Amino acid sequence: MLYIGVDLGTSAVKLLLMDGKGQIKKIVSREYPLYFPQPGWSEQQPEDWYTQTMEGIRELLLDTDKSQVAGISFGGQMHGLVTLDEQDHVIRPAILWNDGRSFEETDYLNEVIGKEKLSEYTANIAFAGFTAPKILWMKKHEPENFRRIAKIMLPKDYLAYRLTGSFCTEVSDASGTLLLDVKKRQWSQQMLQICSVTEKMLPRVYESYEVVGTLRAETAKELGLSGAVKVIAGAGDNAAAAVGTGTVGDSRCNLSLGTSGTIFVSSKSFGVDEHNALHSFGHADGHYHLMGCMLSAASCNKWWEEQILKTTDFAGEQSKIRRLGENRVFYLPYLMGERSPHNDPRARALFLGMSMDTTREDMTQAVLEGVAFALRDSLEVARSLGNHISSSRICGGGAKSPLWRRIIANVMNLKLELLENEEGPALGAAMLAAVGCGEYPDVASAAENLVKVAGTVEPEPELVQKYEERYQKFREIYPAVKALYQTLEA
Repeated sequence: MLYIGVDLGTSAVKLLLMDGKGQIKKIVSREYPLYFPQPGWSEQQPEDWYTQTMEGIRELLLDTDKSQVAGISFGGQMHGLVTLDEQDHVIRPAILWNDGRSFEETDYLNEVIGKEKLSEYTANIAFAGFTAPKILWMKKHEPENFRRIAKIMLPKDYLAYRLTGSFCTEVSDASGTLLLDVKKRQWSQQMLQICSVTEKMLPRVYESYEVVGTLRAETAKELGLSGAVKVIAGAGDNAAAAVGTGTVGDSRCNLSLGTSGTIFVSSKSFGVDEHNALHSFGHADGHYHLMGCMLSAASCNKWWEEQILKTTDFAGEQSKIRRLGENRVFYLPYLMGERSPHNDPRARALFLGMSMDTTREDMTQAVLEGVAFALRDSLEVARSLGNHISSSRICGGGAKSPLWRRIIANVMNLKLELLENEEGPALGAAMLAAVGCGEYPDVASAAENLVKVAGTVEPEPELVQKYEERYQKFREIYPAVKALYQTLEA
């Protein structure tokens, strides 16, 4: 049988067709606009997601025996606020994960309601990207729209609703709303009251591998598919990517080096660090995970190379870097503020340590190292909770750089495992569809059978020691400049 994985990203939807043995038959991608109506705002039209997904599925299935398609599932950008009225009309453009307008509402939740209460209710504290602060922003700034809300959903769940009519979500994505009691895997009544929403306005919560429905008759006809095709709940993009890299079970780790950067640690037991520096979310395998998310990872290198150096020859710039672990220049990678572990939307990037003999190569190396150091900040929090992490899978566009992989392996003192198929959330979504359709008994079995390691990058003891000394210096920089960020913003 065949399974479709839909990765609803921020700039495009990526669709993947996989057979039951994990062979990828075809991949297509279709872009849609991203809107910035004011500085710090980020929005999209949900109708664009649906239109491009439908077109993408048609393209994906050209010259394919459509009778073999058994299931569809999703990975998707998290935290976005999609609101529908009583007639199922979208009320306003979706407010996305990287939208920073709700900083006042975030401060209210963390400082007035209190971080301890939030952690008790949801296992997390408020971040500007989360959904609950967006709801409060809408209540304050768009009260007429707020009063029209009949349904609140997340981006990928809007697709599931359009395809099936099922008003649904699942644990991994719902965890990032700040409305879910993560430990109990159900909506938090306290948070609903704080945000002035009712449980009726929120979707039913499924496990990521559960079937939420079948295709609507008219949708199946439009796509040329059977009405018996199952739609499986799916997962937030990071949890779906973790499934696609086999990061399931206990103390398994995945590093994602995309536009943003994440460290993802799967766990069979629920856990929260005392400062809520990491997100504590439900995982797509039926258990839990810790996740540290930095807002600017590979995008730091893209910014440096394209905007500052005016080049797209990333490999050429990196080829001149020779002296790892000895760079005197530091870089803080906070171009858009930072989430984990600092939770500081006012933070900004900076270079420190330049002198008259600083070279172009030193600056490029500092950018790569700064991202690695910032990811290690989150790794250290995960380790403090008793997770014994000695190796990690690695994925994302930045991970295609051999130099960057080597830096990360030595900064973190981790063996990095490179995968045969690195297709991120789309592959994980297709695997969840296979589990939901009974091809595999559970997510762990699917990962064991379908995810293959193609190579490794080993840490080098001498370089590990050099980077340990550099990292300890890096850790001192943010606390020293933190107060300046608020002054600069004012």
